[in-house]
Amino acid sequence: MTATEINTETDGGAGEEGGSAGGVTVVGSLSPSRAGDFMTCPLLYRFRVIDRIPERPSAAQVRGTLVHAVLERLFDMPAAARTPAAALELLGPEWERLLAEEPELATLFDDEEAGDGAGVEGAREEWLAEARAMVERYFALEDPRRLEPASRELYVETVLESGLQLRGYIDRLDVAPTGEVRVVDYKTGRAPRADFEARALFQMKFYALVLWRLHGTVPRLLQLMYLGNGEILRYAPDEADLRATERKVEALWKAIRRAMDSGEWRERTSRLCDWCDHKQRCPSFGGVLPPLPSAGAGSAAEGEPLGPERDDL
Repeated sequence: MTATEINTETDGGAGEEGGSAGGVTVVGSLSPSRAGDFMTCPLLYRFRVIDRIPERPSAAQVRGTLVHAVLERLFDMPAAARTPAAALELLGPEWERLLAEEPELATLFDDEEAGDGAGVEGAREEWLAEARAMVERYFALEDPRRLEPASRELYVETVLESGLQLRGYIDRLDVAPTGEVRVVDYKTGRAPRADFEARALFQMKFYALVLWRLHGTVPRLLQLMYLGNGEILRYAPDEADLRATERKVEALWKAIRRAMDSGEWRERTSRLCDWCDHKQRCPSFGGVLPPLPSAGAGSAAEGEPLGPERDDL
């Protein structure tokens, strides 16, 4: 696989449910984020995909978006200029760009308070300091002056024989002169414990499956870079891994369709519930479910992706 071949797959595709790709009718669409939602809690999937209830982004999520943007812009620079100081100088302009695109982010810290009780301004400065620390930590993990990524924020999609469309955004693809591919994802959280590594790798195996089905070549390495604590999780997949991932994705889709047909979206409680925007609606916490949207108002097939998805938390 070459860098040129990868870059030709950045857009286009089968589109909405009922379309076709290569003679296969598209029955639905799934991304790593939405698959993760369903595995975490089917009711969360319903709130996000079927009801499409807006969620207020958290400070941690926005910080993840900011750090990702800085690292993407870093590779726009000539190799020799990719220094820690240059990356840190990008933080301010990228934050201003995000504010211009989403003015509501200006209220992000209204309900926050810094650890020293310094109020909104203190919370903002503490947040930016954490972002700076993550950018600096990146340079302890690799030297970007020695890299020339084949693609960044790469949108990929493929349609399986069943008609299920898989799609998502890959942070970075590196292609060696020999054609070997490394899939890289930045995480602004902390590396998971060993017993949670399989769940963390699911997203990367999902991307590897898409690339394998597109190009017929299994990526050589999957690499998760955790900027929250400066650790790297690496995994070398093989065809057996990706076939197992495909079976898992297909099984997830069948479970989603069953929930669609029955109208039953069961909640699954965990410690993540404390950070869920929909906790007040959840029956497990005394909430009352809103009525399901009428036919056509929501779809398990998902809408078109609006931008890179973040799975940092």
